[in-house]
Amino acid sequence: MSGRPKIRLYVDHPLGKGQSVPVSRDHANYLFNVMRLGVGAEVALFNGKDGEWRAEVAQAGKRGGVLVCGAQSGAQVNPPDLWLLFAPIKKARTDFIVEKAAEMGASRILPVQTDFTNSDRIRQDRLQAHAIEAAEQCGGTFVPDVAALRPLAQVLEEWDAERALVFADEALAHSEAGSTLRADAPAPAAILIGPEGGFSDAERSRLRGLPFVVPIPLGPRILRADTAAVAALTLWQMAQGDWG
Repeated sequence: MSGRPKIRLYVDHPLGKGQSVPVSRDHANYLFNVMRLGVGAEVALFNGKDGEWRAEVAQAGKRGGVLVCGAQSGAQVNPPDLWLLFAPIKKARTDFIVEKAAEMGASRILPVQTDFTNSDRIRQDRLQAHAIEAAEQCGGTFVPDVAALRPLAQVLEEWDAERALVFADEALAHSEAGSTLRADAPAPAAILIGPEGGFSDAERSRLRGLPFVVPIPLGPRILRADTAAVAALTLWQMAQGDWG
């Protein structure tokens, strides 16, 4: 085997040397009909637990097939214990948030419904598929779980106080523009990004009254929700030494 396989796939199956991995119907269509792979071709597989493995096509059919693992090509690398909480926005921009959170090392993604959230439902399965695709494309071996949409108030009621909640408060953008996120919210931690209309006064008051909440500004400009998510993840990673 030489060179790195161009195709990486996430599979929900144990991986190890000599392990046979059944090919799902969707993967079979992609591998054997779209990409025209045949017996003997190589792909890279990961399952979020066992690292990355080189695998060879042992059987190829229109509706299924079998891959056999050879050598491990990459160790399992898990991200810091950092969650991202965000209020769903327009479909494409919600997809963007999930994709970038997966790429940037969020360990769990939790959509939350706030007072000003402009979407009262999500397709959890579709967002999970976006997280998987992001991991496949960026070379990651970990896929964050995308939780079901829940009210922010309910999430806060059940919160483990040992996990710091970094609250990106747009109200601080001008009054405390010089502040930055420092190493005062180490893992386990979570970042909370509000909706396009921001947090309500009641939500902001409640958040500021909770002992595990760390309010931060994201600079002198009001950012779009999707931009704010990327900015906050980057700031936290830099503060914790997980960036650059």
